[in-house]
Amino acid sequence: MDQATQDRIHKMVTSYPVMLFMKGTPDEPRCGFSATVAQILKFQGTRFASFDVLADPDIREGIKAYGNWPTIPQLYVNGELLGGADIVRQMFESGELDEALKGQAEG
Repeated sequence: MDQATQDRIHKMVTSYPVMLFMKGTPDEPRCGFSATVAQILKFQGTRFASFDVLADPDIREGIKAYGNWPTIPQLYVNGELLGGADIVRQMFESGELDEALKGQAEG
């Protein structure tokens, strides 16, 4: 990944408390895994930013290298990668996601 792409990703990850890299948008997801994570965040009442990786091939490939995570979606909270759909779902079911998102919910 080139430095410009890495810088763009880093800025997105660090500019928003909760950042979701996904296929499509939260209101119009373009894959089931992305839809699952967006639905969980909405259910939790979490404000989050998102980026549609289908709109930018450099970000689509670059985010995989940035987070050292091979799949999309990828959820970042306070600049740290939480994981993809399976991990987010497990964290939601166990209550860990609520703890990780504490302070990020809409007021």
